[in-house]
Amino acid sequence: MGRAVLFLEETGACWFAHYLSRKQIKPFMSKGERISQFVAEIVAEDVDPDQRDIARHPFYRAFFHCWNENRYYEAHDVLEQLWLKTKSSDADYFKGLIQAAGAFVHLQKHFEYPLHAKHSRRLSPAVRLFRLAERNLSPFAPQHHGLDVAAFRQLLRECADRIVASEYKTNPWSPETAPKLKLL
Repeated sequence: MGRAVLFLEETGACWFAHYLSRKQIKPFMSKGERISQFVAEIVAEDVDPDQRDIARHPFYRAFFHCWNENRYYEAHDVLEQLWLKTKSSDADYFKGLIQAAGAFVHLQKHFEYPLHAKHSRRLSPAVRLFRLAERNLSPFAPQHHGLDVAAFRQLLRECADRIVASEYKTNPWSPETAPKLKLL
């Protein structure tokens, strides 16, 4: 494990805990422990994974923090931990947000490596995830846990429609135009 962390730190690869030094990462930490430590760094407070108010849950807030920094993969990871541990009627809500983050991972990778053999083919999977996310979020509109779900679904629909209208040739994402999310 130590070698993998060192390798990732040296290359600057995107990994949710790559900002932590090797000494800060306990050897053989589980993914959940690493994400909890990552979330504690973001929210600058003790992480209470049992927080009952979803809008105030540190993992939920970390999702939006990561999203607004264009760290969609990390946003996906932190919210996935909340989704897996929360047995509630919010499962499809969390799944929709995770799918939306996954779609933006595809767009980001396509933007960064448009000629790469794998990354150049990411627009179609992004559209599929946008559609799934929109469908999973639909029962939670217009608002849920402080998010304007109706506006977010509109954003997802517009991104997917732009890609389809361009016959999967135009990526609507760029760092300058990346959407930001605010809780109400």
